[in-house]
Amino acid sequence: MSKKNMKQEDNLQEFESALTRTEQFIEDNQKLLSYIVLGALVIVSGYLAFQKFIIDPKEDEARSYMFVAEQYFQKDSFNLALNGDGNYYGFIDIMDEFGMTKAANLSKYYAGISYLHLGDYEAAIDYLKKFKSTDLIISSVAKGAMGDAYTELGDYGKALSYYMAAAKDKSNDFSSPIYLNKAAIIYEQEGEYQKAIALYEKLKTDYPQSQEGRQAEKMIAKAKLALEK
Repeated sequence: MSKKNMKQEDNLQEFESALTRTEQFIEDNQKLLSYIVLGALVIVSGYLAFQKFIIDPKEDEARSYMFVAEQYFQKDSFNLALNGDGNYYGFIDIMDEFGMTKAANLSKYYAGISYLHLGDYEAAIDYLKKFKSTDLIISSVAKGAMGDAYTELGDYGKALSYYMAAAKDKSNDFSSPIYLNKAAIIYEQEGEYQKAIALYEKLKTDYPQSQEGRQAEKMIAKAKLALEK
């Protein structure tokens, strides 16, 4: 018999042996495996029932309150948006009462932006950090807002970090040039003119139609003059 055939026979025997051991394990542990499968089915069924009978109704109720809070937010009535008007919940109550819902998560974003407008920058950062979203545009705006809050607090290192993250998250002609420009301004304030010029150049090249892109040439000239002093 050739070595090749012998090797194939050995491999076949090993496979059959492993198969036999598996069959034996299943036979010896049928009851345990049944409990495991049953347990998994109970967990899945329980989750689906929880989602349908607990979360979904709460989601609908939370959205009804949120509609009113959003109306106040759009009117710049940020205190009413946050705390409600006595008849309808504000974003804070929605988070407290409907914590596991999508509406509660989105309320963290609204609360963060509201506190930013009200000048409570620590609270703004706290809520915006808790907000999670797979929507890269909203996520980038939240990061940009954290950059604004850190700027107001004088923490320019963190502000730069969030502005750059916001600009890169979902590059677009609307928000990206705004955050790149804010980062460039901070670099100028910190005396890092070369870094500021690099960002203004990027604005000029990548976002020429944006307001920031159209002003980039003037900002480059200004930064270069400061660099020569």
